[in-house]
Amino acid sequence: MGAVMTAAFPLEAASPPPPGLLCLLNRLEGLVYRAGLDRSADFVSTGSVALCGHQAAWLQGRRDGLHRRLVVAEDWPRVRRALARALAEQGYYRLEYRLRCRDGSLKWVKDSGRALPGAGGEAVLEGMLSDVQEQVQDRYRLARAEARYQGLFDHSVIGMFQSTPDGHYLAANQALAEMYGYDATTALMAELKDIGNRLYVMPDRREQFKRQIRERGFVSDFESEVYRQDGSTLWIAETAHAVHDLDGELLYYQGTVEDITERKRYQQRLEYQANYDLLTGLPNRHLLVTRLEQGRQQAGGRGQLALAFVDLDNFKVINDSLGHATGDRLLIDIARRLESALGAQDTVARYGGDEFVLLARRESAEALHRALERVLDAVSAPLQLDGHELLITCSIGVALLGADGDNLEALLQHADAAMYSAKSRGRSGLCFYNRQLNAPAVARLRLEAALRRALERNEIDVHFQPKVDRDGRPRSFEALVRWHNPEFGAISPAEFIPIAEEIGQIEPITEFVLARACRLARAWPGELAVAVNLSPRLFHSGELCRRVERALAASGLAPHRLELELTEGILMEKNMRAVAQLQALKALGVRLAVDDFGTGYSSLAYLRRFPLDILKVDKSFVGNCRPDASDAILVRAISSLGRELGLTVVAEGVETRAQWDFLRQAGCDEFQGYLFARPLPAEQTLAWLEQHRHGVVGAAP
Repeated sequence: MGAVMTAAFPLEAASPPPPGLLCLLNRLEGLVYRAGLDRSADFVSTGSVALCGHQAAWLQGRRDGLHRRLVVAEDWPRVRRALARALAEQGYYRLEYRLRCRDGSLKWVKDSGRALPGAGGEAVLEGMLSDVQEQVQDRYRLARAEARYQGLFDHSVIGMFQSTPDGHYLAANQALAEMYGYDATTALMAELKDIGNRLYVMPDRREQFKRQIRERGFVSDFESEVYRQDGSTLWIAETAHAVHDLDGELLYYQGTVEDITERKRYQQRLEYQANYDLLTGLPNRHLLVTRLEQGRQQAGGRGQLALAFVDLDNFKVINDSLGHATGDRLLIDIARRLESALGAQDTVARYGGDEFVLLARRESAEALHRALERVLDAVSAPLQLDGHELLITCSIGVALLGADGDNLEALLQHADAAMYSAKSRGRSGLCFYNRQLNAPAVARLRLEAALRRALERNEIDVHFQPKVDRDGRPRSFEALVRWHNPEFGAISPAEFIPIAEEIGQIEPITEFVLARACRLARAWPGELAVAVNLSPRLFHSGELCRRVERALAASGLAPHRLELELTEGILMEKNMRAVAQLQALKALGVRLAVDDFGTGYSSLAYLRRFPLDILKVDKSFVGNCRPDASDAILVRAISSLGRELGLTVVAEGVETRAQWDFLRQAGCDEFQGYLFARPLPAEQTLAWLEQHRHGVVGAAP
């Protein structure tokens, strides 16, 4: 934070920061300050209210000093020593302590900053107080939990047994007895003398246990459902082996037993979640594939199997006006109406949002049409929710198995096109697919089909746009995907990338770009890096680290020469999986960049949570970068923030020399845009590098 404050404040201690930066500082989470140790503060940001309840003006007026006023008495000697040392050395400081809030409560904070020369040679502290109460509590809870679980581990025993081949226990411990519902091991061994028939729910389970041991010598995680003494059941996992005498005669089995009932229930819940929509309880897209195949096998040449795509016409208006809770109850009610309008032999699935899919078989086209007319009537019946009478209609598009497609993907595409045709004719409409449907829907289908085959037909290519340093020397290239189709010509990434995301093609395309970029970068001279954009879908696939590692290994590219660019949206998702993904990528040695930084998010907390290396300033700021413009103030602030966090700041969209000159003065480290080069085909990169190895637009002043 010290670097940010140094860039933002003039040296006169009493001067406030410029208005633009003042606004930015007041939006940061935490309390930003400039203060001495035993005097009133020069500046306190309005984040003080959220942090400790005190108004900024009140804190600035405390003559005994900002820290002395806030730090609890027990922590004050330690805090004072640390801050005094920083002032004496004019160095950085970072410490945690408790402060007393206005309401009397205590809160743990992190205080980080730097001591710098102020007016008249007096050193001042420029820093930031951040709320770390939750993190400190988490550490304490973790420490207590570790101690508690260590004691449980040291003193507890798992279920253990010895049993004869004919099925009675020779020995059992108390943990096993309690697991099976007995008060003592003696009761377990006395009552359970026929394990095969009395213990296992499945009658042949004991024989399978014995057969596996004969064939392999052991069983591991042998899962079974078993009876407890009271007749209830639980799931266990046994790990056991056979014990033989010196002559090889089987004496007994011995092993351990684990209660896995909760695990099995969790697996069952996961299986349910994988196949059913949690809101409505209907089958989801995953189960729809199975139901379609079952319908195909049960056809027997009788009737027509139709897939109907149902879209609610005015759901968004209701959802936005009455709230999501009402919208959810509406979807549940519609789901029940759809089920009641069809028969038990039909399938009603929720496809997503306000979209449903029906699988219905009828003996004739007329019967199918009547069934779908009942669906229209059922959906459009008045509905009372939260005191409102709602009138819902839907549009239905229908595709027939065989005539309009032989798999779920084709049927969904054609039914979707028919649904949009029905919607274009007005509400509460029904349309069967035909090849003469509206041209935009058909064109979209053709584009999707072409995109699915683009990789195998070598239509996807990668171009490279250079990034240069402050002296105009090449530092790296960004890999940019391009698609040229013989039928459609050159298709803009802005058009085909969203389609690739929707139809699941973004993962193989990104993997292709990643592999090609790494392979070509390996031939570039020196330490030139290559940057590859990652889509949110690929980031959440669970396969990202493996794919990156494979691309590096296949190409021989050093990991530090690969930059992976992520959107702010990915980083704003507060989940441990995102943190683990980024940490795993950092462990590979690659560099991580935030693309289009500054668009749409006001919280900068994620910059501290994630192991980032690069900030790319969004080009929308660069286009208006005049020294007196508000965007210029933000660029300066982002550059200062980047330096404080040890990040490389890259400005993209640089088109003029004036923009470049300003961005260098603002503190940006690297630059990208048409001023230096348009995206180049791969075969032109080496020639471009040779031509511009001493600089692109001349030496920096």
